[in-house]
Amino acid sequence: MTMPGSATASTRPIALAAGGTGGHLFPAEALAHELLARGHQVVLMTDRRGGAFGDRLAAVAVHRVHAAGVLGKTTAERLKATLLLGVGIIQALWLLARLKPAVVVGFGGYPSVPTLLAAHRIRLPTVLHEQNAVLGRANRLLAPRALKLAVAFTDTKAVRDADRAKLVHTGNPVRAAVIALHGRAYPEPQPGGVLRLLITGGSQGARVFADVVPPAVASLPLDMRSRLEVDHQCRPEDIERTALSYSEAGVRYEVAAFFSDMPARLARAHLAVCRAGASTIAELTVAGLPAILVPLPSAADDHQTANARESEAAGAGWLIAQGDFTSSMLARRLFELLRSPDRLSAAARAAQAVAVPDAARRLADVVQLAGAAA
Repeated sequence: MTMPGSATASTRPIALAAGGTGGHLFPAEALAHELLARGHQVVLMTDRRGGAFGDRLAAVAVHRVHAAGVLGKTTAERLKATLLLGVGIIQALWLLARLKPAVVVGFGGYPSVPTLLAAHRIRLPTVLHEQNAVLGRANRLLAPRALKLAVAFTDTKAVRDADRAKLVHTGNPVRAAVIALHGRAYPEPQPGGVLRLLITGGSQGARVFADVVPPAVASLPLDMRSRLEVDHQCRPEDIERTALSYSEAGVRYEVAAFFSDMPARLARAHLAVCRAGASTIAELTVAGLPAILVPLPSAADDHQTANARESEAAGAGWLIAQGDFTSSMLARRLFELLRSPDRLSAAARAAQAVAVPDAARRLADVVQLAGAAA
């Protein structure tokens, strides 16, 4: 579509609608990198509480629109959220009319909804990206009007039959430093050598890992503990007790609320214990790192369990439901895996086999085609 008085599609910007958690923003940022490298102008439309790409992508202009979620809210809160959505749509209509993007790309979550609804209202082409193995509720709402629905998993659930013709498997874009790990040789544990564990609950940490993992490690045989090196990302309030537990167990460790060099830690680890968010799964598979996956029980539509099941079915990891995630159970699983380098190596190969390291390129191709048809 060409709007009256608009620039040609080749010079019009591409608008990305994303916000909320890193799971939505990380793939948007990776796509922005790829589009900028191809010479496109890129803008980000996010809610007022959402993050931005900051200094990492200073070339991307950020525009704020109101948005709010309605799940788990009281009646009064839902009414307020509906009003904010209406305001956000008006804001997005004004911005889109001024920016005249060639295409609008949504990454799910409620911050994307006002912009995508506004885009549909003025008949701008839209592309949706779904990071999880279950189509999110925002994308379910928006999918009937989208040109294409790019998915990270080949078997994405909760997609309407009428929308399946729009599906394109692109994978989930990850940062360049992780892509650089793809194809590397897995550092198989050697007899008597170091055993490296990476524990992470995502960008916000996970208290259950601070409760369960240190005592599980402490109950491992002394000869195994003496070989362990543990990198544990946890909440700031859990750092002191977590570090003390590892120290008392005689384990070499590093505990922090945030690791700025996560790709390097992915590269040297033998096994991860982590949540099953979409970005986590994507980085694990691209890096070829086997993982024990503990899905977040409160995740919408239990999508982390669906993500973990896909990974387990591929042979790339092992799912443990949080209700079963006890110190004794984890200790048994760690003991079995850490003494079986061949199992870890097989899982590493399976992870890389299902990885999509060029997901950003694939998604950019889809977006460019949609924009060219505008």
